Amino acid sequence: MNFVLLDEISRLPQPYDAARAARDLENFHGAATTTDLGADLGAAATAFAGHALGDGLLRAIFGNSPFLARCVLKDVGFMLRLAELGPDPCLDALIVDLDDPSDGGGPHGASVMRRLRIARSRVALLVAVADIAGLWTIEQVTTALSRFAEAALDAAVAHLLRGAAQAGELRLDDHADPNIGCGLTILGLGKLGAYELNYSSDIDLIILYDPEIIHYTGRGGPHGAQAFFVRLTRNLVRLMQERTADGYVFRTDLRLRPDHGATPPALSVEAAETYYESLGQNWERAAMIKARPVAGDRAVGEAFMAALMPFIWRRNLDFAAIQDIHSIKRQINAHHGGAAIAVAGHNVKLGRGGIREIEFFAQTQQLIWGGRDAGLRQRATVKALGALAEAGRIDKQTCDEMSEAYGFLRRVEHRLQMINDAQTHTLPQDDDGIEAVAVFLGYDHVDGFAHDLLAQLTLVERHYADLFEEAPALAPTGNLVFTGAEDDPATLATLESLGFADGAVVGAVVRGWHHGRHRAVRSTRARELLTELMPTLLGAFARTANPDAALINFNEFLSRLPAGVQLFSLFQARPELLELVAEIMGTAPRLAERLSRNALLLDGVLSGDFSDPLPDADALTAELSAALDQARDFEDRLEISRRWTHDREFQIGIQMLRGDGEADRLGATLADLADAVLRALKPCVEDAFAEIHGRVAGAGLAVVGLGNLGGREMTVSSDLDLTFIYNMPADATPSDGAKPLPALHYFTRLSQRLINSLTALTGEGRLYEIDMRLRPSGKSGPVASEIDSFLRYQREAAWTWEHLALTRARVIAGPPDLTRRIEEGLRHILTRPRDAGKLLGDVCHMRQRMAAEHPVEISWKTKYVRGGLVDLEFIAAYLQLRHAPDHKAVLSANTVDAFERLGAQGLIEPTDRAALVDASRLMRRIRGMLRLTVDGAQVEDQASQGLRTALARAGEAADFDDLRARLLAAQAEVRAIYARIIDDPAAMLPKDDDGTS
Repeated sequence: MNFVLLDEISRLPQPYDAARAARDLENFHGAATTTDLGADLGAAATAFAGHALGDGLLRAIFGNSPFLARCVLKDVGFMLRLAELGPDPCLDALIVDLDDPSDGGGPHGASVMRRLRIARSRVALLVAVADIAGLWTIEQVTTALSRFAEAALDAAVAHLLRGAAQAGELRLDDHADPNIGCGLTILGLGKLGAYELNYSSDIDLIILYDPEIIHYTGRGGPHGAQAFFVRLTRNLVRLMQERTADGYVFRTDLRLRPDHGATPPALSVEAAETYYESLGQNWERAAMIKARPVAGDRAVGEAFMAALMPFIWRRNLDFAAIQDIHSIKRQINAHHGGAAIAVAGHNVKLGRGGIREIEFFAQTQQLIWGGRDAGLRQRATVKALGALAEAGRIDKQTCDEMSEAYGFLRRVEHRLQMINDAQTHTLPQDDDGIEAVAVFLGYDHVDGFAHDLLAQLTLVERHYADLFEEAPALAPTGNLVFTGAEDDPATLATLESLGFADGAVVGAVVRGWHHGRHRAVRSTRARELLTELMPTLLGAFARTANPDAALINFNEFLSRLPAGVQLFSLFQARPELLELVAEIMGTAPRLAERLSRNALLLDGVLSGDFSDPLPDADALTAELSAALDQARDFEDRLEISRRWTHDREFQIGIQMLRGDGEADRLGATLADLADAVLRALKPCVEDAFAEIHGRVAGAGLAVVGLGNLGGREMTVSSDLDLTFIYNMPADATPSDGAKPLPALHYFTRLSQRLINSLTALTGEGRLYEIDMRLRPSGKSGPVASEIDSFLRYQREAAWTWEHLALTRARVIAGPPDLTRRIEEGLRHILTRPRDAGKLLGDVCHMRQRMAAEHPVEISWKTKYVRGGLVDLEFIAAYLQLRHAPDHKAVLSANTVDAFERLGAQGLIEPTDRAALVDASRLMRRIRGMLRLTVDGAQVEDQASQGLRTALARAGEAADFDDLRARLLAAQAEVRAIYARIIDDPAAMLPKDDDGTS
């Protein structure tokens, strides 16, 4: 077999880990057991690996990159096809095969998701091979990655458009290529727009649609079109970035759209044009330099970019605009990636002398001069540098040196990312890690790599510093004068235009800062920084749900700080941190109070994994247990557990507020956190209790969660519904401590001690409120129940409502044998045959009593309102008790999962299942956000536009009105289903003398 690839190789790095390379080379032969090439794959693999260059290439991959090794070993056939044909034909073929009209459409798209992910894995391997073997230049590498991203987006959009057409929501002009004339355009910004995608890059997108072009045929007219495109955008993001067994395609970022915190994911062209014309900032002009249509209806995209030309390329810039452009450099300068040039731990993108400085070196000059010189309007960085040199704006040597540095740093960046397919730009801190990178780059010695890296970083830093040496300070837009004792009328007008309700209060607070009334602003340097930061600070508050409350909460936060210089400097260096703090202060009073008590929480926000999903309950338990092991005494353990839990709750709250992660997972994450606390704290309480009372031989205690804890559907303010169950041998003796207790008293007091450890108010606050009303016999029952007594009570004496509660029971902590007995006992109770009429009558009666006790008419109070979460829980629990005797698989403590299981067993109609699942998810998302912000009763009358936008984002609605409509519709549908399943059949039951069923 002729391997074209081997004929083109110009260089190969040595394997850093030779042993791993040898091991994976054996695995390579073992994996080659099937064929998709029409020839014996094993023979081809042997021939390829037997060639000196083939062996060298495989060892270079296996010995340097675990990620690429996996790509090769799971797809040997493609590796050999790449070797046979070379990278260019293979890339072309992969791109051509991305779109398959025979897949049909629809938002789920398992087939297209798998095809895109397999293609992405193959492109990752193809590009890496072409790069490390010297087949492609850095421009060819980034262009190939960008071409694939475009094609993947086109294929995903085409799939979704076909699905919409099949569903009757859209009429397409061209079914062969649905993107043509569809009216939806996708702009690629940043590296995608400039054909400069890095190896493990995310893609920055703006999604726009033209209502004059689209042929929307769904419900709701123009308003329905907006909701449709928002939904399509969310499905597009899911198709691209959701991780499956086949991996992902691209992480997708929509935050560069106009005012992303207050706008839906998809905007009309007119809305975007209006924004840029009236509110567009200079940093957005810089971002739009690289923008171009990359998918969808490119004609719409090109027309939009043409209309935006006057915004991006201003022919005449005033002095303030030039100041603002210069300030871009200052905002991203030192603190993003480290204040000094280094090798170990240096960020080659954001650090001093890094890629970002080269990009901004070019972009800021393009902004200043590009309005008058169209030749400077280049998207790609190296081309922009060349154009600047040709126009005489920089000298030829500067252009050449910066271009060479750009290529060098991009190669370093790619090697870092190829190792584990990680979106990293930071060199390792340890010598071994740096040596691994150096070897992967083809260096014989780490000293040579360090020398070249430092030389390039220093060169970039020098050119960058020279360019901005005289950069003036940022000037505010509009009057923001807070000197003297009188309010400046123009300043009040500016504050009003920003969205503040009471400019006089704002002025008084800010003047107090300038007068040094808090410790944080008593130094001259702190006040200087604050003055410079003021336009950004007030702008950030203005974009929150409640600007005035944000300012007051921030003032409280500031009053508790010992100093302000570090914080204000951090805000200058990290504007996104200021945006986050402002959003907390203005939208989430619970988080604001926590942050005001502990400003060190901001350190966690700066960590790279703050927005990542929390680990599972077992990992959280191990983390908390390790922290508790450092405690000096039991009181210290209580403080540590509270501090740890509140910090994690703060992280979850921020993720909820900013829409990070999967909204439907946050309730489960909060339950995992509570599980971890119970599991880690229980042994501490038991040990402390045993120091006085000893232990009961052969006995143990289990903690059972019910309600939202059991169903893993918690909010940030949920209490814990608990019951305690213990076992003991038949011949149990009192505990063996200095103050022995009989088993009954022992476990009652131990359970109460655990409750106290959770509810006690310490300097770090309270962990949780505990609700024990769901234990056997309710308030009158024992705190802890013996297992046999508990099960006997449930079999013989429990009310129906207690069994309904048991459908959401979950053993959280306890000895394995006791846990097993409880779970088996609960399963037996829940699956026993029941009198169908009595069950139905009891459920109907109980819900009527609850409605009388909690009369709620406000739809935003999603728990008790009819058609709300309680109705959903009653439906799920009733159907489980009714059908579990014959269908044990329906049992689940989680409401949504219970509906899914009931649907899978054919026990509810598919349309009902979908409606109940969607309604449950929608209302839990709304409830979760309201628990962070305001009471549900205040939403209509008191919620600001910012909060309404945040709620709409949480509910995945186009806007607040759309969210309200969806909520009302969901509750109406739940009421109808509840009546059909429970109320109407119950009304047909025979009545007792008292009128009950």
